[in-house]
Amino acid sequence: MHLALLLFITSVSLTAQDTLLLVSQKAASTVGFYTWEGQHLDAVQVGKHPHEMVLSTDGRYAYTTDNGTMAIEVAGQGGNTVSFIDLKERRRVAQVSLGKYHRPHGIDVNPVTGDLLISSENPDQLIVVDVEEKRVARTFDTKGRTSHIVTCDAKGEWAYVSNARSSNVSAIHLTTGETILIPAGDRPAGSVLSNDGKTLYVSNRESNEITAIDTAAKKLVFRIPTCTEPARVGLSGDNQTLIYACITDQQVGFADVASRKQVALVDLNASPVSLTTSPDGKHAFAGAQDQDTVFVISIADRKIAKKFKTTPGAGPDPIRPIRKW
Repeated sequence: MHLALLLFITSVSLTAQDTLLLVSQKAASTVGFYTWEGQHLDAVQVGKHPHEMVLSTDGRYAYTTDNGTMAIEVAGQGGNTVSFIDLKERRRVAQVSLGKYHRPHGIDVNPVTGDLLISSENPDQLIVVDVEEKRVARTFDTKGRTSHIVTCDAKGEWAYVSNARSSNVSAIHLTTGETILIPAGDRPAGSVLSNDGKTLYVSNRESNEITAIDTAAKKLVFRIPTCTEPARVGLSGDNQTLIYACITDQQVGFADVASRKQVALVDLNASPVSLTTSPDGKHAFAGAQDQDTVFVISIADRKIAKKFKTTPGAGPDPIRPIRKW
């Protein structure tokens, strides 16, 4: 979790009185503003079929990757833009072209420079977008196939890109361009760094496991078996528990890092395609795209705290708590 964003969010209480939930609505090509009780307040149009979404370090802006297709399995050239949303004004203020780089998927913010780091699937690249100049500043060949999710370290030195069809993770040095391919499980997808930055956890959809990568050694060090088809993964505030969304089993799973075992499951009766955690590590948010449902999970209690329907046909993907401006 980026320090600036962590300090921003945890400076207020994560309650319905202080914050809203921002939902990337993949099917509707919008981002939606909701209360924690599920009241729909507003929606902002972005590019076609946005996938991932990240907040600026000050929490004022959201950025979406306008992938142009609904799923990784869908063929086609796809889109090539990133949308900038002003969360105070609730409007799109920019749409940045990525040029020849299509099907942008993963996105993160470099916590040092504020630049966006974006993975594209067509071709497989890591793209750096200067948010001030609103342009592509640099690109890196990931050397993998179907580059999916990107996670940047707290020092802004290394970016980690999961490559779904080559079963590895690209560790890319953002200054030198050095790229190290690290083996992962089958179809690596989501990823999250431990607070100390020493371990990257990667969810692997087809081998049904979380793989742990030692970021210093740049190698896989252990595996944790999970429920079926874990798509995204997050961490509790104390870094002791992994939380992940399993599409096929329609569950959110919990794994203990110390024992390296799955320890609990929460049944959703809906297929979660996304999972994000609040910066204070108290809540996990899962979006069930096909059921137009958002789940708020209490990490401490390991149960559903709230759930609500989005607007019909929204297709919710990532969810982020945001400040009420």
